[in-house]
Amino acid sequence: MTPSAETHRYLTRRAFLQRNSTGLGALALASLLRPDAFGSTPGNGPAVPGLLKRLHHEPKAKRVIYLFQSGAPSHLDLYDPKPKLVEMTGKDLPDSIRQGQRITGMTSGQKNLFCVGSPFKFAKHGQNGTDFSELLPNIAGIADDLTCIRSMFTEAINHDPAVTFFGTGHQQPGRPTMGAWASYGLGSENSDLPGYICLNSGGGGQPLQSRYWGPGFLPAQHGAVTFRSAGDAVLYLSNPPGISNTARRSTIDAMNELNRLQLGTLGDPAIAAHIENYELAFRMQTSVPELMDLAKEPDSTFELYGAKRGTPSFAANCIIARRLAERGARFIQLNHRDWDHHGGLPKALPGKAKEVDQGAAALVKDLKQRGLLKDTIVIWGGEFGRTSYSQGEIKPDSFGRDHHPRCFTIWAAGGGFKPGITHGETDDFGYNITRDPVSVHDFHATLLHLLGVDHLKLTYRHEGRDYRLTDIHGELVRGIIL
Repeated sequence: MTPSAETHRYLTRRAFLQRNSTGLGALALASLLRPDAFGSTPGNGPAVPGLLKRLHHEPKAKRVIYLFQSGAPSHLDLYDPKPKLVEMTGKDLPDSIRQGQRITGMTSGQKNLFCVGSPFKFAKHGQNGTDFSELLPNIAGIADDLTCIRSMFTEAINHDPAVTFFGTGHQQPGRPTMGAWASYGLGSENSDLPGYICLNSGGGGQPLQSRYWGPGFLPAQHGAVTFRSAGDAVLYLSNPPGISNTARRSTIDAMNELNRLQLGTLGDPAIAAHIENYELAFRMQTSVPELMDLAKEPDSTFELYGAKRGTPSFAANCIIARRLAERGARFIQLNHRDWDHHGGLPKALPGKAKEVDQGAAALVKDLKQRGLLKDTIVIWGGEFGRTSYSQGEIKPDSFGRDHHPRCFTIWAAGGGFKPGITHGETDDFGYNITRDPVSVHDFHATLLHLLGVDHLKLTYRHEGRDYRLTDIHGELVRGIIL
């Protein structure tokens, strides 16, 4: 039977989507590739849109630079002085302090858990007299800009789950990292650069897994792009020999035409992400070489950071982080390895601290003098702390510290963090928190808050459940923010 004219006036939802999917796909693709086509946005080039068209509240910060110290620096030797522990060196850790808490298999077999105080001197710095170790003279010099959180604690006791937990809010792999959530919710301020960028430095120690800066179950474009220190900053970014930019453009256009057909047919967001990644890579062929070329940076910049021209280092990555912040990258993660001092700490820790001290302090100073620190958050810290008892024998120039999740210290600067304060307190042994504990989830909630995001409202539906960075936890830590 032939349908009547009246029947043709109505379309089912399925028929409408089938007949119009190509047009809807084209609109979705257009918003990805040319976000400025629907309204201009301020910044260095058109912004890449995120999920949130309107922030939940007025933000204090626009971007984050996360200085991750892989392997867990000893809070007891850098930030949290314990004279009582020095006095108790060589004596058993009191049972009243440990309280039967679990310890790793690396020290659980020891007959004794002997206390070991720090061999390094501490002094007070800044207007509020914040304590810093002699190993961090430059970071101590910016004490009035820092929020030192001495009462961080975590759930994991080994490296991989602890790094995963601090990055994603969960010990098991597969969830999005802080930077991925920031990219997903807020997008980027610059369409010619990824919203989330990672740089690595240091050698040895615990391996760095790419999932530590991955998107998890979020769309692929929200994972970090890793920039290298030598050769092409991004693998395969340069054209192969014999391939011109015109040829490259034609190839991408041809692939994207096929992808557009698939997007119009299937409406799969992964296809749109695939198209955008190709387009971003093409734009990065121009933006990234200019970004990574430090030739125009004056000698005074290298002197400030303690970096050497042409030599990869944490300090050099700090310069690049500042350049990325200037250009509107949303989340920049600098990973520095080899802080896992189970033995030989008195000899190893000074060298490791020296590798990061001047660069980290210079980054804060440089951002401040350029007017960027007020809306840029800088974070420095590892995945957990170290034990107040020695792993192995205590010698005058040699001892080690095991993993300690019960308390550790991180610091933050800029972007709405309250400067020049110390938050939280640990006991005389640096083993348990005695005041103002801050969980990883609490820190995540506070970080998102400063970016203008309510951690309860930034969610992503995956396998039938709404997920968020703070999972089902997280409280705003008001004492550390302005």
